[in-house]
Amino acid sequence: MELNVAKELAALRRMSVDDLRRKYAEVFGETTNGRHKQWLIKRIIYRMQVLAEGDLSERARRRAEELANDADVRRRPPKQETDASIVSPQIKAARLPTGGDPRLPIPGTIITRVYKGETLSVKVLPSGFEYEGETYKSLSAVAKKITGSHTNGFLFFRLGKKGGSR
Repeated sequence: MELNVAKELAALRRMSVDDLRRKYAEVFGETTNGRHKQWLIKRIIYRMQVLAEGDLSERARRRAEELANDADVRRRPPKQETDASIVSPQIKAARLPTGGDPRLPIPGTIITRVYKGETLSVKVLPSGFEYEGETYKSLSAVAKKITGSHTNGFLFFRLGKKGGSR
């Protein structure tokens, strides 16, 4: 059976989603809950090609399974280590200062909040927060120390959109 893929594809694109679902049931022999038109078209045209021309050989299936074994695939690239001997002595790397989170007030500001009848004070540092003489990396860590449970620091200290204003 000769299949004209372009003609069939054009016909599928003109169909409604309900018509595509009926066609899907016809070519696959089972119904689908899918209602995404492009997904249905791709699946139907693939199945029609398989029925007309045959499926993958067993050898090709085994090879595809070997390639799909992603146990050794990295999720992130390795971190680049900077070696001083590689960097030219004439080039100096400098980091641009970042403003950080715009919801935070400037370093040196004291954030206060009344919690369970007690006034809490947290000092904003350039790289963290100081609460009761200890330094924390985030407001959420401070909020966790105070409440004993995971809490969003911005919500706990009622910091709004920019600079602590709501």
